[in-house]
Amino acid sequence: MSSWRSLLLRLGEKCPEYAGNADFKDQIDACHSLVRREIEHSGDDVFPFLLQCAEQLPHKIPLYGTLIGLLNLENEEFVSKLVESTQINLQDALETGQCNKIRILMRFLTVLMCSKVIQPSALVVIFESLLSSAATTVDEEKGIPSWQARADFYITCILSCLPWGGAELVEQVPEEIERVMVGVEAYLSIRRRVSDAGVSVFEDIEETNNVVNEKDFLEDLWSRVQDLSNRGWKLDSVPRLHLSFEAQLVAGKSHDLSPVSCPEQPGPPGALSGIAFGRQKHEAELKYPQRIRRLNIFPSNKTEDLQPIDRFVVEEYLLDVLFFLNGCRKECAAYMVGLPVPFRYEYLMAETIFSQLLLLPQPPFRPIYYTLVIIDLCKALPGAFPAVIAGAVRALFDKITDLDMECRTRLILWFSHHLSNFQFIWPWEEWAYVLDLPKWAPQRVFVQEVLEREVRLSYWDKIKQSIENAPALEELLPPRGGPQFKYSAEDGTDPTERALSLELKDMVKGRKTAREMISWVEENVFPAHGFDITLGVVVQTLLDIGSKSFTHLITVLERYGQVIAKMCTDDDQQVKLIMEVSSYWKNSAQMTAIAIDRMMSYRLISNLAIVRWVFSPLNLDRFHVSDSPWEILRNAVSKTYNRISDLRKEISSLERSVVLAERAASRAREELESAESKLSVIDGEPVLGENPVRIKRLKSYAEKAKEEEVSVRESLEAKEALLARAVDEIEALFLSLYKSFLTALAEPLHDASRDGTLRPSGHADDMAIDLEDSSVMELDKDDERPKESHPNGSGERRGYNLDEKQQWCLTTLGYLKAFTRQYASEIWQHIEKLDSEVLTEDTHPLVRKAIYCGLRSPLKE
Repeated sequence: MSSWRSLLLRLGEKCPEYAGNADFKDQIDACHSLVRREIEHSGDDVFPFLLQCAEQLPHKIPLYGTLIGLLNLENEEFVSKLVESTQINLQDALETGQCNKIRILMRFLTVLMCSKVIQPSALVVIFESLLSSAATTVDEEKGIPSWQARADFYITCILSCLPWGGAELVEQVPEEIERVMVGVEAYLSIRRRVSDAGVSVFEDIEETNNVVNEKDFLEDLWSRVQDLSNRGWKLDSVPRLHLSFEAQLVAGKSHDLSPVSCPEQPGPPGALSGIAFGRQKHEAELKYPQRIRRLNIFPSNKTEDLQPIDRFVVEEYLLDVLFFLNGCRKECAAYMVGLPVPFRYEYLMAETIFSQLLLLPQPPFRPIYYTLVIIDLCKALPGAFPAVIAGAVRALFDKITDLDMECRTRLILWFSHHLSNFQFIWPWEEWAYVLDLPKWAPQRVFVQEVLEREVRLSYWDKIKQSIENAPALEELLPPRGGPQFKYSAEDGTDPTERALSLELKDMVKGRKTAREMISWVEENVFPAHGFDITLGVVVQTLLDIGSKSFTHLITVLERYGQVIAKMCTDDDQQVKLIMEVSSYWKNSAQMTAIAIDRMMSYRLISNLAIVRWVFSPLNLDRFHVSDSPWEILRNAVSKTYNRISDLRKEISSLERSVVLAERAASRAREELESAESKLSVIDGEPVLGENPVRIKRLKSYAEKAKEEEVSVRESLEAKEALLARAVDEIEALFLSLYKSFLTALAEPLHDASRDGTLRPSGHADDMAIDLEDSSVMELDKDDERPKESHPNGSGERRGYNLDEKQQWCLTTLGYLKAFTRQYASEIWQHIEKLDSEVLTEDTHPLVRKAIYCGLRSPLKE
């Protein structure tokens, strides 16, 4: 990388504001001198790179804004071009709904205003354009309130710029910015408060409406900005680097900005049906999602020195780094620990990362990304961050009873993976008290599931060794041992069945074909022994042959899957097939899930059969004590959903290809017709005016273009047919899934719910976690080790007073909400049928609430 690029990229990383010791003023001066000379020779290279740095390292925008202000003193044309390009990019981002780009470019323009590069009034015009669009959107008569998510996002963009430029705006254009603030306040008075029902990490399924007095995210940000205004726009988290160059910058020319326009309303104004409103609201929230939902994990004294606005700004820095450096985990961690703030923020950093890991309905990136970032941060700050993460784990564990089921699963997967990178070291003796809790208590189940996942990532003896300080926890380890082959010599099974199994193994060793094996089954086994024995012999034997490794299993299924498919042609038979698989791998939840998933991939098992098996009596009793059946169900629904998603992407691509093919065919046809039209007649005889060879070539091109168009159209029609079948398949899956949930929940809910709730009286007091209780959260200052939470190891401080049926209902309702939320986009397509065929008048209110909560639906019960 050239020196000027490297200097631009690393600008400010050694100054005090950015965790270094160098003087930032000297760095900016040095960078300014080098970049100024480079612009004279290759300004076209500098311009896009500088803009890219500002957009993708937004926590350093004050540095880049000051540098551009200095460049503006000597090269107004270069800076004018940069400002114009920024405005064009902002307009394009508004049109396409690129949330992060809109937000960052507006911050960039605000900082440029501080450096005298653009006029304050031009920035206010942009604010007012966004404000006008937002106000129109939420207007009940002229707008489309279902798209409030976009309006809220626009207002958030305006307010989030003020920490970077509020002081300058108030000083230079006080009346204009006051008009904007009044407009924001008016907007807040007419919009609907946004409920976190369905997407809250900590929320009771029957307490979704108890948020009347809580501020939503936008109201909270507004209160933080008001607090900043009351303190004279002074804050510690935004370095005001331009002030050191103010005497120079004031001489620069302030450029104007062209007005920006917001996209048109996404739909016609007017009243909408409940379902149409819900669909549009869901679409808007997908396109303009809330960026963060704060997790207040730690006690307030860990962050009480932060001003309200400083917390918001540091969160913005952290989220920006996580977003723009998602492909460079080590760089990401390095930037996260070197933010331009003069205070420590390890606790806030941990809360922000966990807020993303547990963000609902889904995090911006795969959970593994946050796992790797946390690992790198622990290595980058070995003296501080591991203790902070340990404190966060303890805090979340203490509140696990009220944690959303999907978040609980993510936390289990993250924690087990995290420990696997640190030699599985954890003070398990602190949690040994869970053995005194009922087997269905969430804390006990959490420990059990973490240990099970650790065994998957290592091996049984290693995990047993890791809990040697709490040997009693061995009771929660998964069963030890491999597969349970029904026809092994030691099992004492019927000799005839064992002989059939041996014969089948010999056929596999002899490389017999699937067709030969099918003939053997149909002629020699099935007539004499019936379906159940035949199925057991075939499935158990093939699984045993494929048990050595995942590759062996895939090979067996590819080679002899037709044998199983020939035997199991309907859902009843496939349910029995799944039972055989789970029997063979009863000591390994992981292999059970893998085998069933692979069989579904090869179309040996249908998703409907998996739903029936999961909700069979064999598994119902495990819903609240094991994630194993839910894992298999998640895999089945996910695989079905991914098929339809992939088809839609392919169809979208093919539709673009059809348009391109039509244009190519049209151009080829026009060129041919143009060439043929140049025929001339001499002495009554037609004479070619064009080269005959060219005419022939153009005919060939036209024919090929037409063939290509026809081919692409046929491919599109084929994919559309597959999509139609896939839509019917997923509709049947969701109907079966919800009917199964309703059937399973009907009787237990009737018995367990009291006055429409599942919580016994006094539950809140018994289960509450006091965030100020140092025995739970506080870290010892001497050795940064958490203090003992349970001196007697009994867990008496947290009384657990739910009976088993109540916990079963809560867990099952939690999974129902989680499935609904995860696949809400698809479920909205079938909501009418779901309402008419499943959610009847007899449906229990808690079931309806769980479903509507997952959909975040405004539908009335």
